[in-house]
Order: sequence, then C-alpha cells, then structure tokens
Amino acid sequence: MAIKKYFANADNTITNAFRSSLQTRGTDANMGASDILEVFSIYGQESSASSELTRILINFPISEIIEDRLNGVIPTSGEVTFKLNLYNAKHTQTVPRHIYLNVYAVSRSWQEGTGLDMEEYRDVVAPGDIGSTWMTASSTAAWTTPGGDYHSSPKYSEYFDKGTEDLSVDVTSLVEEWVAGTKDKYGFGIQLTSSQEESHASHYTKMFFGRGTEFFFSRPTLEAVWNDSIYDDRGNFHAESNLLPDSINKQTLFLYNEIGGKLYDIPATGSTGIKMRLFDASSGGSPIVTDPSPLTATRRSQGIYSTSFSVDTTASVLYDRWYNSDFTTCFHTGTLNIKQHSVDNHNPYPSYVTTLTNLRPIYYPHETARFRFYIRDKDWSPTLYTVSTKLNDTLVMPTASYQIYRVIDDQEIVSIDTGSLRSTNMSYDVSGNYFDFHMVNLEPGYSYGIKVSYYSESVKSYVEQPYVWSFRVEELNER
Repeated sequence: MAIKKYFANADNTITNAFRSSLQTRGTDANMGASDILEVFSIYGQESSASSELTRILINFPISEIIEDRLNGVIPTSGEVTFKLNLYNAKHTQTVPRHIYLNVYAVSRSWQEGTGLDMEEYRDVVAPGDIGSTWMTASSTAAWTTPGGDYHSSPKYSEYFDKGTEDLSVDVTSLVEEWVAGTKDKYGFGIQLTSSQEESHASHYTKMFFGRGTEFFFSRPTLEAVWNDSIYDDRGNFHAESNLLPDSINKQTLFLYNEIGGKLYDIPATGSTGIKMRLFDASSGGSPIVTDPSPLTATRRSQGIYSTSFSVDTTASVLYDRWYNSDFTTCFHTGTLNIKQHSVDNHNPYPSYVTTLTNLRPIYYPHETARFRFYIRDKDWSPTLYTVSTKLNDTLVMPTASYQIYRVIDDQEIVSIDTGSLRSTNMSYDVSGNYFDFHMVNLEPGYSYGIKVSYYSESVKSYVEQPYVWSFRVEELNER
C-alpha cells in the first residue's frame, strides 16, 4: 500500500460579493456547512468598477499524519509526497477558463461555521456566533486583512484550461512544515491569483465539492503517496551469470525483524548499521565471497533491512547471517536457495494464470489488507511427479501493478501509477507478489474489484490481466 487519504475536517467559502439587491455585501456571511466550495471573481456587476470575490478555506487533521508517521504507517520526510485534491462540482453557471488558482498556508486560526446560503449570503455570523467570514477569522478575532491572512510562502499554483478540471497540487513542503511544527496548522487558502482578482474582467464560478458532500470519492483529501514496494529476491535468487549484465546479476535480500506481528528496529547495531555474510552452513561454516564484500544492510523502514549483491557459486543452498557492525552478534540466520540462469526459448508474448490466494469477502475501514497473488505460466504442464510431490513455485513479476474500482458503476478509485512514484507497484518476496491497502480509502457499503497488470518488455507497456477479484467494505458495527 502506498496511498493513504486524509479527509478535510473543516472548510468554508468566504466572500465580499453583493447580495441580490446589489446594496450590501455578504462580508458577514458564513458558508461553512455547505457541501460546495466556490472561487469566483465578478467585475462590474454593481457599478462599472465594482469587484466581487470568493475564496476557499480548508483544513485537514495534521495530527493524524503526525501519529501515522510516529507509528510507521507513512514514511519519513523526503520519502512521501502529499497532494491536496479537490474535485470539480458541475453547475449551470459559466466556468472560468484559462485561470490559475493559488494555494497558500493560512496564517491564523479560523472557524468553520454552520452557514449554508451561497446565493443570498443570509447566514451571517452575528456577534458571539461561530464561523469565519470575509472580515473575521472567528467569533473573537478579525482577519488582519479582509479576505483572510496567509503566509506568502510556500505558494502553489494550479492551471485550469477548461475550468472543469479537478485540483491536484503537490503541497509536500507545507505539510512537512506542519508536521515538524515550524508552521502553525491552520490549513489552506485557495483563491485566484492577485492579478486575476484585480483585473477588470470577470472570472466566473469555479466550484468544488466540500467535505459535506454525499459523494464519498469527491470529498477534499490530503493524500499521502509513496512507493513502499519491496523487491525481495529470496524466493527467486540466481547465482551470477556471464549471460547477464551486473545490474541483473545483483539481487536484493531483506531481513524483517518482526516480533509478535509487529516490526521493530534492531537496537544497538552500531554506527555502521547491520552487516550480512553468506555461509555454506547454517551454523557458520566457510564464508562465501560476494560482490560487494562486506555487505552492509540499509534500513528501509521500521524493522526492515536490505542489502544487494551478486554471488558466483554453484551451491544450491547458502545461509545468510545478519550481524551487528563488528560481527560479534548474529541477529538472524536465513536460508537462501540458489538457482542457475539458463537460456530459454524466447516467448515475446507470454500468458499467465493469476490467482488472488487470500481474498476475503468482507473488509473493514480500520484494516490494512495484504493481497497476495499466485502466478504461473498459462501453458505450464506439470508432470505427475510434480503434482504428487509439491506445489509449483509462484512466478515473481518484477514489475506488476494494481488498480481498484467500484463495482456498481465501474468508477476507478485507484488508477495504475506509471509515473515517477509508481505508488501502485506490487512488492514481492519469497512467497510471490503482493500489495497492502488501507481500507479507510474506500467508502463502506460497496463492493470493489481488483485488477492487475504486468509490464511487458515486448510492448513496452503494462498489460492488463483478464481477471477480477471482488470484495466488499462494511462498517465495523454492521458485522
């Protein structure tokens, strides 16, 4: 799993627009309970020089992100991207074309409020009432500048060509400031650029769904995205071959320090970290030369370490022993079955049979589910001896990806990520390919389907496999 969504916990639209009478402005109005968020600029409606604006305020539960990082749910700074996502709401008014929206950090605490009226702006915030407006951040504090107080940096911009696009902005630098405590966690302000707000032209209504919308997947999200794929070659480790380049000969082994179902960092490993050596016996025996040598393991995440190397050997079994920095303490001894490369008959368009081996019919929002796959060649014909003596080993697909859609309407919820992050890439280990997924990303009460694709060198693209696996997400109290 490399995606976790955090849903907005407060939002509001603030405005200085005129009410329908064109006599008074709605600067004292609140729209914090509306299911729509709105940005517009209207010029010359009340008089030839009048200007009317709306801006969006929105906040997210940054404390949840901090807690998730402390618990190892999301990676450390530099290893995760945070995206602010707002989803377009269709309407019958003119949309703004060829515009930019700026995203700022709000610099003052503000209140959401309970107003609904986005037409006449009649839900005013009277003295003592809760809510933010164009003039006030809360029931007790005015904005220093009408329209909201914002930090000048960082500033993010998103271009809208047709005016009907969603907003998706990389706001990682700001979120990391919030998490580190170097900026107060007052959320985002979204508005037209200052030049567009001040121009003698109307930039009509851009609407997004607010956090109160009935459409689960249209709610504003702060999305953490990262590549947590683990490529553990223990189940498919080959000896070095002169038929292959060094980049292919070098493979990776992992150590998972899992105790009682939880991963722990190994304490007292020394300043140079964990070391690994190969031997020809589980109790030690003779060391085996590796490239490079010695091997230093990298901490990948909490309790997970890896090292990459090649080994020139004819042995069928070797033993990997993991040590502290001066090799005085062995933490773990593993078994490594060694295969030999051989030249195969070339099949440019292979076909596979894929099975999701551990699928359950129902999952719950609090769960992180691991989906594990068994893969074999479609034209594999086992001998009677093979069937009688063992289950055929699963194939490992080095570049496999997944997607998730809602069954009732085929809405794609998680698309295959072929960009630089590759956040939907599957991991693999000694038991084959798998991926983890946070069920909190999915709306309870619906069935979802999983599809998988494997990258084909022949067509230089992902090829979707002809299989679908379905499951349902239910609220825990419906159990």
